[in-house]
Amino acid sequence: MKYFRIKMVSAMEKVFADKEPSGEGNLARLTALKGENVSFQIAYYWAGNGKERGKVEVISPIRNQVDVRLVQLVPCEYPCHMSRDEDYLTTAPGLYPDLLTKIPELGFPMVSGQWRSLWIDVEIPEDIQAGEYPLEIRLTHGEDLIGKLEVFCEVIDQVLPKLPVPRTEWFHTDCLADYYQLEVFSDEYWEVVENFVKTAVKRNCNMLLTPVFTPPLDTAVGGERRTVQLVDVKAEGNQYTFGFANFEKWVSMCQRCGIEYYEISHLFSQWGAVAAPKIVGEKDGELVKLFGWDTDASGEAYKNFLHQFLTALKEEMDRLGIREKVYFHISDEPQMTQIDSYRAAKQIVAEDLEGCIVFDALSDYDFYKEGLVSQPVCALNHMEPFLEDRPEKLWGYYCTGQYEDVSNRFIVQPGYRTRILGVQMYKYQLDGFLHWGYNFYNSEKSLYPIDPYRCTDASGAFPSGDPFLVYPGADRKPEESIRLMLMDEAMNDLRAMYLLEGLTDRNTVLKCIERTQDEEVTFKKYPRSISYLTDCRERINAAIRTATQKKI
Repeated sequence: MKYFRIKMVSAMEKVFADKEPSGEGNLARLTALKGENVSFQIAYYWAGNGKERGKVEVISPIRNQVDVRLVQLVPCEYPCHMSRDEDYLTTAPGLYPDLLTKIPELGFPMVSGQWRSLWIDVEIPEDIQAGEYPLEIRLTHGEDLIGKLEVFCEVIDQVLPKLPVPRTEWFHTDCLADYYQLEVFSDEYWEVVENFVKTAVKRNCNMLLTPVFTPPLDTAVGGERRTVQLVDVKAEGNQYTFGFANFEKWVSMCQRCGIEYYEISHLFSQWGAVAAPKIVGEKDGELVKLFGWDTDASGEAYKNFLHQFLTALKEEMDRLGIREKVYFHISDEPQMTQIDSYRAAKQIVAEDLEGCIVFDALSDYDFYKEGLVSQPVCALNHMEPFLEDRPEKLWGYYCTGQYEDVSNRFIVQPGYRTRILGVQMYKYQLDGFLHWGYNFYNSEKSLYPIDPYRCTDASGAFPSGDPFLVYPGADRKPEESIRLMLMDEAMNDLRAMYLLEGLTDRNTVLKCIERTQDEEVTFKKYPRSISYLTDCRERINAAIRTATQKKI
């Protein structure tokens, strides 16, 4: 078909409708470890008049391991901040590639005069035989073959190890209940929650935000988010009793899905710990709000409640055998101007949380120096002082505020800018990574819900893509995004690096990462190209192959 063109494209390249993709970094021969997913794209261009549709056929000995999806354009009304660097694909509002969906039964759309793409995943099982597998993808229109792509996938005889550090993408169950109009804790609610957790685990999330109380996150002062509190509370004067049935159900669900770590929702309000989270409970036979914005965080009433609650929670954690896998938060992103309120909050729970893991996102090194956060979760653009005088455990995070120089995952940022995170985490031996938005489907400060298929920026508050990684599918299962897959690749890179280190040594891995001065990797400086990451991972795989053969 003379009006139809195809081009193999890296998973890191974003195919814009009005621009021919470069094809940089694409490989006719893929390499993968057992248990790994590898992805690439087929970009296509239709120059005929009118819309047509095509079909896809996969021919391969491993065709059952190959999934082909359609890359859909999504609206980006607020693509980036006014302050930014030059490493963005565009700064203009528009429709850009992100959503990955099943190909309709009618076929993939061929839109006149536009570049579009198909996303191909090759999911390598752990028990597959090592070797080289041919893969042919045929595109047809009616009876006509209009495009064909042939690649080979080499499977290396090593299983990709599990992610060696915690990674959390904050999970917002209230957004799921709102979007699907479900009663919290109904059977349908639990089904949807589990569907979304399964996808998170599949894509290398191993820690889950656990709402013992409704998380006090992204909530306007005086406002509320829908109650999703897992722990039942009954108040009788100054004494409290607790029911953990839903918490136990949550832990069981997590274990069934493969979650390893539990991130307890914050014990105090966001940005300063001045108030309590919304906590509801039974009092005088009625369900009422016991604590909230009107509660003095450092007052005796809340202090008394927290002591009783944390005592009971720790007993429950011990009974379930998860205590060593539980992490606690005080308050998210405290600033130096809020250090007194944070210190007061920390002192309230210090005795009850002695021996427990406490961590919080922060940016100011002086705040850490006060000794208030044992495991700081540092913004990537503020890493330098933490690396110079390194804590025993150091995490990283980014969000809307990390828009210059460092890695991030906005829709209009290059794919390599998202995937480079795995290399950075290995080089600097970060002990975990956190992001605030796996599925945040609200406006800023949760003033009202939004439709994530129409709004990707929390109603013009955050750069498109910052609030969520998955879309809420019509079948009550998440639809994935390019950015989720890029984060998955970043974590797979990290896992492969630790595998190579175990087979050889750390210096061998570092030589694969930085061969020359031009390939220096820091959090703010790194090679800005698809080819670098493609070549880097190929070097790592080659070293794994060599080390494996030597051990035979």
